[in-house]
Amino acid sequence: MTTVVSRPAAVLPPASLSRQAAGRQVTVGSHPAADRAGSLDLSAARRILVVRPDNLGDVVLLTPALRALRDAAPADVRLDLLATPAGAAVVPLIDSVDDVVEVPSVSWQDADDKAFDPDAHLALIRRLAAARYDVAVLFTSYSQSPWPAAFICASAGIPVRVGASREFGGTLLTHWMDALPDGQHQTDRALALLSRFGVPTDHIDPRLVLKVPADAVAAVRRRLAALDPTSSGAGGGSDGISTSGGPYAVLLPGATCSSRRYPEHRFAAVAGGLTDAGLRVVVAGTAREAELVERVRRGTERVALSPDRAGIGLAGELSLPELVALLRDAAVVVTNNSGGAHLADAVRAPVVVLYAGTEREAEYQPRSGPRVLLRRPTTCSPCRAFVCPYQHECLDIPPAEVAAAAAGLVSGLPARTPGAGSTGPARSAAR
Repeated sequence: MTTVVSRPAAVLPPASLSRQAAGRQVTVGSHPAADRAGSLDLSAARRILVVRPDNLGDVVLLTPALRALRDAAPADVRLDLLATPAGAAVVPLIDSVDDVVEVPSVSWQDADDKAFDPDAHLALIRRLAAARYDVAVLFTSYSQSPWPAAFICASAGIPVRVGASREFGGTLLTHWMDALPDGQHQTDRALALLSRFGVPTDHIDPRLVLKVPADAVAAVRRRLAALDPTSSGAGGGSDGISTSGGPYAVLLPGATCSSRRYPEHRFAAVAGGLTDAGLRVVVAGTAREAELVERVRRGTERVALSPDRAGIGLAGELSLPELVALLRDAAVVVTNNSGGAHLADAVRAPVVVLYAGTEREAEYQPRSGPRVLLRRPTTCSPCRAFVCPYQHECLDIPPAEVAAAAAGLVSGLPARTPGAGSTGPARSAAR
């Protein structure tokens, strides 16, 4: 006979209980090595490396944490970002960052089954060692591990290394915490890591911020004028951007993987709906998305009353600062859950996000400006998949509903489709 003896629940400490041990705060249930280094002292730091070799949007979401680090460090500190080309492209728009350590890719973020290249890692270690960084702060999403990057930084001789992980990795991180909750917004997650080690964050506005260079605005005005001779810059004030048709909508139909792309024929129908609602439509994308951009743009030709009302296509013609300038002065932006959503949010452009079920909305949704999130709930979400194995049910949203949501964010353009999804400055239409 087996006797099972259980301890009454009343005598178990609550999960959030903290106690003092050896002069530091310890959370009951955490790993005994967590938080062992105590608060992070940046007073003597002269060179800080932030590690985030991920997508463009992930770097944009990091901007409040970068401001917190800048504020906490000495005035003459050098703050650099280790990033891949996608993330490096946004660095000129971030005031808090001095320079970028750009790497083509890193093995621990590579999902393409590339062969491991030890020489590339040794070269990166030598590069970081030569820069003589005092501190490395490793930011990750909940599903990513900081330990490979921590190994690189430790091998480069960076004495202070900060990160979070549920798995124990020994001494690779000098400042390690193991209790960042799942489902937390990525901006809040980054701030929580800093706060855990004593970096002040309460004064930091959690909204995203990017600067818009004046020369980027001027370049976009010239580009639109070349494509549309009657366009001018008067619509947004002397420093603004407009088209000959007045207010314009920007459509960004691309994404890094097909699972996060709203079907292009539906995007084309949205383009037509916004043209019919009185907006000039600008469809933008990378050079590799040129055919996609053109097919979506053609959706405006079906409803344009005259050729000068047809949409404008900009594929591979804008630098990232120029794209941000275009987004800033748009009446509304329609985009997939991609970097474009975060760029629009950072410049407070009203944005409709076609939010695929690949991620939880709570982790990545825009929060800084007017926005509408559209998706259909599915049992497979969050799937994290690059390719949908089903029928993309999470994005089974009629184009009329998308166009109505966008029109509802534009002052003076009523949403004209009865029964369409929720619209408003801060609402989600996930049904």
